[in-house]
Amino acid sequence: MTDFAARRTTMVDTQVRPNDVTKFPVIEAMLTIPREDFVPASRRAVAYSGENLPLGDQRIMLEPRTLAKMVDALDIQSGDLVLDLACGFGYSAAVIARMAEAVVAIEDDEEMATEAQARLADAAVFNVAVLAGELAEGNAKQGPYDAILIEGAVEEVPPAIIEQLKDGGRIAALFMEGSLGVVRIGHRFKGRVNWRYAFHAHAPLLKGFERQRGFSL
Repeated sequence: MTDFAARRTTMVDTQVRPNDVTKFPVIEAMLTIPREDFVPASRRAVAYSGENLPLGDQRIMLEPRTLAKMVDALDIQSGDLVLDLACGFGYSAAVIARMAEAVVAIEDDEEMATEAQARLADAAVFNVAVLAGELAEGNAKQGPYDAILIEGAVEEVPPAIIEQLKDGGRIAALFMEGSLGVVRIGHRFKGRVNWRYAFHAHAPLLKGFERQRGFSL
């Protein structure tokens, strides 16, 4: 029988702590949430690997290091409302839910969204609402948000998403610049987002987050 608890501890000790993730709530959440319960059944054995985990259709579950560093940089507080875009089967939402007041998780695959809500309920995570919808549209009805996490690569963040971030809010996104992936943390101030470099990572480009290219003759 696989000792997933031991694998979870090893994940934190080898992939999270050594990568400058220092906030106790992030470490506690990743030690607690059973990652193996939020992956496809065929991937349970590799749930704690240090790589992005394929979910199908060019979608992935972010590697533990990348997710932990993004969440750590967002500095989520107990009263925060967080938007989690491309939540997959709900692992990231479960992690964030241990720090935030509530999480709105968006998934464009309706079956995956339904499964995510069921898995979160099974894990007794009740402060997450999983909604099916276009990732690039977010969910303005439930916003604005104190923090936004985008779980996949972007070329640019659509204005509609920026508008759902509170003034003073934070957003984490992985920008693809050619073959290079750079995670940046944005802070919104007086309607504008100022981005700063955080670290390098890699993930497939999310649908709807491509750069809008102009026409040429």
